[in-house]
Amino acid sequence: MSEAIQPTQLKLTENSQLAIEWSDGRTFYYPFGKLRNACPCASCREKKKAEPEQPTKKMMILSASEAAPLRIVSMRPVGNYAYNIAFSDDHSSGIYSLELLRTLGQEEEHTVRS
Repeated sequence: MSEAIQPTQLKLTENSQLAIEWSDGRTFYYPFGKLRNACPCASCREKKKAEPEQPTKKMMILSASEAAPLRIVSMRPVGNYAYNIAFSDDHSSGIYSLELLRTLGQEEEHTVRS
């Protein structure tokens, strides 16, 4: 990605997505869950490595924050190369590079089903 391409506008949509307008005129959409699952922080990377490849048949118990709809609580720039995103599940240590955000986005807004 060219270093000249930068976000020009950030918006939260009614469909539980982040919309980022980029300086090249493209708008990408990011479902909150997709962003949260792609968290690049060290603890999330370690957790993904430790997860078994085959899904388990155990009944999982969710905490109140896990059961509530996921939201983005805040975003703040990190220099001019990334954003730190804080989620409603109290996770806020991920630093999402602009390159990562470009690869995670979709150019069409999709309806998120509850």
